[in-house]
Amino acid sequence: MAFAAIVDASAMVALFGRDQPSAAHYNQLFARAAQEQWSLTSTWPCITEASYLLGLPQRYAFMRWVAADGVSIFPFDQSTLEGMAELMRRYTESPRSEMDFGDASLVYLASDTGVNRIMTLDVRDFSRYRLADGRAFEIL
Repeated sequence: MAFAAIVDASAMVALFGRDQPSAAHYNQLFARAAQEQWSLTSTWPCITEASYLLGLPQRYAFMRWVAADGVSIFPFDQSTLEGMAELMRRYTESPRSEMDFGDASLVYLASDTGVNRIMTLDVRDFSRYRLADGRAFEIL
């Protein structure tokens, strides 16, 4: 099986954004992923978040990259929202930290696929999240 990883909005913003502190790391990581043909997957909530955070014209380049299969989009069924809402409730520790919809969608994706490797800048939160089987994320 090819190497597989989940991609958070923060990694995509680092790759496509202007003057991003982690740009070098993610340029190198995504180049390696392309060369080694990794299976990269994200979710619509993360694509939406990254698009919102990117300025113009970076947003257009990002959308073209997604359209060209730079990352695949995991198809969620409407019924999965109940599970994501439960994850958000469980991992929200008001007022300190709140699990957002994008993070919940990635934890759900990881639990569904068994893939625990993730490209993210959100180390604090993804270090505390767990897959349904109890495994931790491996942050790339």
